[in-house]
Amino acid sequence: MMKRKREEKECMDIVWQTPANPPLPQDYIVRNGIRFVRPYYFEFIAHVKNRWAGKTIVDLFAEEFKGRPYEYYVSAVKCGRIQVDGEMVPVSYVVKSSQKISHFLHRHEPPVMACDVPILHKEPDVLTVCKPASVPVHPCGQYRKNTVVGILQAEHGLAPLFPVHRLDRLVSGLLIIARNATKADSFRQEIEAGLVKKQYIAKVVGEFPEDEIIVDANIDYNAREGRSTAEVRDSTKGKVASTKFTRISSNGTHSIVLCEPVTGRTHQIRVHLQSSGHPIANDMLYISEQTVDRSINGSTADRSACISDASLTSNFGEKVPKDYQENSNEDFRIDPMCTNCPNLAPKGYDTDEEGLWLHCMRYSGPGWTYECPYPDWAKL
Repeated sequence: MMKRKREEKECMDIVWQTPANPPLPQDYIVRNGIRFVRPYYFEFIAHVKNRWAGKTIVDLFAEEFKGRPYEYYVSAVKCGRIQVDGEMVPVSYVVKSSQKISHFLHRHEPPVMACDVPILHKEPDVLTVCKPASVPVHPCGQYRKNTVVGILQAEHGLAPLFPVHRLDRLVSGLLIIARNATKADSFRQEIEAGLVKKQYIAKVVGEFPEDEIIVDANIDYNAREGRSTAEVRDSTKGKVASTKFTRISSNGTHSIVLCEPVTGRTHQIRVHLQSSGHPIANDMLYISEQTVDRSINGSTADRSACISDASLTSNFGEKVPKDYQENSNEDFRIDPMCTNCPNLAPKGYDTDEEGLWLHCMRYSGPGWTYECPYPDWAKL
């Protein structure tokens, strides 16, 4: 009884954040070239799906959200960190379809490389920035504050922001952001009408052919594996995709290639370069065993390929030791129920990671062009 009262008091003393709480400059901790987010208390909200109905509240969480042990969910229900329709319930409570479930937890966001987000161009209704590699564009999955949108809001007070196009987390370069919904919709219509030209540069394995190459191969994305394949032989699979490639320079070992995607499929440029025999030189998700020796021992280049026990890599190529003070807790409150404390990063994110050698360089449409400077790796 005394233990439960202490748990309930602990919960009452906590200030819970929701998506309505904007990121602030003091929310970030930078150590050894890595940007962390100070762990914070957050309310996750979900509604009971039909397939969840009939399960006890504890069984539901233990079966559907396996990142934490069963005992954690028992304690969370008992102290009110897991609630149904805004009310505490017993561990034996059976959920019903469409009920609101709240999970109040100590949120640890994955770290990213501690790069600035330079503002390239600022207009009343458009903002362009140079997106750093490793930083997601907008809140998704475990990322909320450690995103381009979150960092711009925290450091420059810019909100609301409407990203116009996608860039994979490990891709760097030009990101166009509308500053109102009307402008965002205008950009969307131009992109869907095929009026927008996109140009990227990539550093690839080997000596790329001098002549222009056009790869027309359907892209079939496997969400479970987190990777795409180029369907060269079977045109019934995947979605139509086309990319034009032009060599800019080469030193015989690597080449810098201009990439102009006509369509916009998941991992399109990466897969089409792989199918051409010249994959991106540090793209370990798509590089083959035969080309690894011709590259540079590559570095992890996608989330699904980067879970390891190695060390983090900073933006400047410096190795950050595993003991980079991650266990130091003087900068944030330790939560006794948290399964990630006392670490800053969540479990599974102490990874060896660097940015992919793929960079968005230019977008142009009817009456407008936005550009981004070349990255350092593009100089052979």
